[in-house]
Amino acid sequence: MSSVDVINAEGAKSGSVELPAGVFDVQANIPLMHQVVVAQLAAARQGTHKAKTRGEVAGGGKKPYKQKGTGRARQGSIRAPQFTGGGVVHGPVPRDYSQRTPKKMKAAALRGALSDRARENRVHVVESFVSGEKPSTKTAIATLRKVAQTTKVLVVLDSQDELNWVSLRNEPTVHLIEAGQLNTYDVLVADEVVFTKTALDEFLGGSEKSEEGDK
Repeated sequence: MSSVDVINAEGAKSGSVELPAGVFDVQANIPLMHQVVVAQLAAARQGTHKAKTRGEVAGGGKKPYKQKGTGRARQGSIRAPQFTGGGVVHGPVPRDYSQRTPKKMKAAALRGALSDRARENRVHVVESFVSGEKPSTKTAIATLRKVAQTTKVLVVLDSQDELNWVSLRNEPTVHLIEAGQLNTYDVLVADEVVFTKTALDEFLGGSEKSEEGDK
């Protein structure tokens, strides 16, 4: 079990927190993480693409020209696939791209992704990004830059943290997510992961409940 410093809104150390080895220090299974990420991206596809077949394209009811005597190939409709404006052969049709991924696989992939970031000292914890009760994007970004300097930062907040959410939601280098929605893809696509203290507690509490439910 390793520990990281907890930084307050002024950028000073206000304590430390333990990162459980079962979540932040496990062996990363790259094929598993790849499978989970592919499934997540596939589930995000709408699948509403549609191309019309020759039977669905308007027009083409009249035979273009007579069957014989013209010297040309016989044709029955100008909406056949070989004509411009005709139907599409084997075109895309609406479908569901989602893949079934067991919860244990998702949890294991997430632990592997977090462990990879933690081993490179890319997991940080802050008390809060702003002090007081008034949102401030300037103050929140200043606090964030004291722990993370990269341009792709994943900030994890607890579900009730409206103050920090409003303060950081307009910063283009930051992706905000609730602790209960934390996933493998967002961790991997970010260079650094920053938790608030309450969000980390909420995430670890949810992880423990999930593991107990699987037993």
